[in-house]
Amino acid sequence: MKRDAELTTMNISLPQVQRDFVEAAATRTGCTTTSEYVRRLIHEAQRKEAQEELERQLLAGLDSGDPIEVTPEYLAQMRRELTKRIGRRKS
Repeated sequence: MKRDAELTTMNISLPQVQRDFVEAAATRTGCTTTSEYVRRLIHEAQRKEAQEELERQLLAGLDSGDPIEVTPEYLAQMRRELTKRIGRRKS
């Protein structure tokens, strides 16, 4: 988490057994507070979701058509085309 990120408060209700689990897990994993532990869990869930989305996009790319060989010439042509597009947007 970024140090300068503004924190907000969220209250949740848990059964006692889950509260005990969170408190023990926070201590066991070196978190100084239960909030830090929950933030870590959320961060990990966000990272996992982003990874799954990337994999979906990669698989879609593999299924999107015939493969092409990416050569230095191909990359140079793509750069020229992008430079033209950017130039048109600026004018």
